[in-house]
Amino acid sequence: QVQLEESGGGSVQAGGSLTLSCAASGSIFRSNTMGWYRQAPGKQRELVADYSSGGRTNVAGSVKGRFTISRDNAKNTVNLQMSSLRPEDTAVYYCNIRFHFGVFPVYWGQGTQVTVSS
Repeated sequence: QVQLEESGGGSVQAGGSLTLSCAASGSIFRSNTMGWYRQAPGKQRELVADYSSGGRTNVAGSVKGRFTISRDNAKNTVNLQMSSLRPEDTAVYYCNIRFHFGVFPVYWGQGTQVTVSS
């Protein structure tokens, strides 16, 4: 029904930058929130940032000022521009979309690895 395609992960040295991209396809209900979560080894998955179709954003305090989320409602895409990366940002990053109706269905991308070395 819904597919999420992620790109942009990789390895970078501390202080560097990466941009993650995600495109949703399929049956996309226009009222939704798209965003990024991450999960480091041994830790729970946590919200990094998300952005609703209505323009509301949430950004984790640990990345505020360093990461910027953007989206294109018409294209059903969301980007995460990451700068001043730190080793503690190392994690698998997952794209997410959730729809604002019914049981609020959620879909996840396969995850993309981001590794920040010292």
